[in-house]
Amino acid sequence: MGKVTGFLEIDRQVHKYQPASDRIRHFREFTLPLSDSEVEKQAARCMDCGIPFCHGPTGCPVHNQIPDWNDLVYNGEWETAIRNLHSTNNFPEFTGRICPAPCEEACTLNLEDIPVAIKTVEQALADKAYEIGYIRPYPPLMKTGRRVAIIGSGPAGMAAAQQLGRAGHEVHVYERESRPGGLMRYGIPDFKIEKHFIDRRIEQMQGEGVTFFCGVNIGVDRSVDSLLAEYDAVLYCGGSETPRAAGIPGADLEGVHDAMPYLVQQNRRVGGEDIQSVAWASPEILANGQHVVVVGGGDTASDCVGTAFRQGAVRVTQLDIRPQPPEKEDKLSVWPYWATKMRTSSSQAEGANREFQVATLEFIGEDGRLVGVKCCEVDEKRKPIAGKEFVIRADLAFIAIGFAGPFRKGVLTELDGRMKTITDNRRSTNIAASDRDYRTSMDRLFAAGDARRGQSLVVWAIREGRQAARAIDEALMGASLLPR
Repeated sequence: MGKVTGFLEIDRQVHKYQPASDRIRHFREFTLPLSDSEVEKQAARCMDCGIPFCHGPTGCPVHNQIPDWNDLVYNGEWETAIRNLHSTNNFPEFTGRICPAPCEEACTLNLEDIPVAIKTVEQALADKAYEIGYIRPYPPLMKTGRRVAIIGSGPAGMAAAQQLGRAGHEVHVYERESRPGGLMRYGIPDFKIEKHFIDRRIEQMQGEGVTFFCGVNIGVDRSVDSLLAEYDAVLYCGGSETPRAAGIPGADLEGVHDAMPYLVQQNRRVGGEDIQSVAWASPEILANGQHVVVVGGGDTASDCVGTAFRQGAVRVTQLDIRPQPPEKEDKLSVWPYWATKMRTSSSQAEGANREFQVATLEFIGEDGRLVGVKCCEVDEKRKPIAGKEFVIRADLAFIAIGFAGPFRKGVLTELDGRMKTITDNRRSTNIAASDRDYRTSMDRLFAAGDARRGQSLVVWAIREGRQAARAIDEALMGASLLPR
């Protein structure tokens, strides 16, 4: 906990944003961080709540010891707090920026809508760690002689690689794209997380002995069987990247795109890369001067909204088939779980028109080109209401309704019929592996992250990568000192 009476004396404060009129002119991060003294005050608000749900399974999947490092920050012991944070979370600078903070939803003070500013404190700790030189390579004292290959360098693959490297194994990470980071690099816009944070972690991991092989598409450029023959264990962290089929008539019109190719293209532009790739090859997509419609209500849809505004879109409309949620949830029936309530992302706050309880019936075209989106209001069962149809002008439309599992071309194609998969109730086909040992149905092949559990949060990817690393270490050595 922090100060005994801190939550009574100090108002909740989080970092502010640059004005929307300023931030839409660039793709850099736009948060305005708090000073150290202000962060210490926010940490002081952590109360002696008895049962800290913030770092339990409902609040923090990696089990960050939030009350502990809040107390340390309040007392000015920043370096000890940084060590505590990194003991459970390999990459707090990632989670402090792009995690939606279920820990704050689970905070006891959230019963009064004034939770501790956990995410703000976490980001401050992560940035302070670089400032004081704490983030440097920590190579193992001894090598085990065992070799592990990891397919995919997203947060799950990165977390597993760092843990296994520090355990003394020789770790090789194979990445399909030209730079490591997975969809954290190519799918999340720079205005949410600038990519030099990923580069710094990659440099640290290389100093610890982890080797990255980029531009290698396993299952296409090199077989999984060859990895299994060369390495003692292989971990598949390929993510969940197959766009879910919308089944909307007119989706083949020029101007209608899945969301991810659009986001990947812009991230490549910002990073100075060729905008095309094997996985996301598509015509160049730009929203400048366009009327844009985004179908979907999640984070990926919001990222499309923010990207379109920065490219100069005239108007951006976001369609959500779900009813507009209440402004305030019923705390006693929901807390400490994630509540369904009205939330406005920074991108939506930049001027998006949001339509709730609306179904997308058809993309309308002229001469093969998109000109509008036919919509209809729906009832509580999501069935269109007769006579409630309307058309929205659209030059560009992005479908952002989720993902249906890993890419089929590559690992899944090579191992089709040999590795068991499972289809969950979200119509996603994932790799079958338990969350205890992360083993697939094939010997010495493990799976973790979105490829195993389906699309999820960065904090879940880090947790699964860490747990899979321990499972592999146990399988190779008979026991493990790595935390689970």
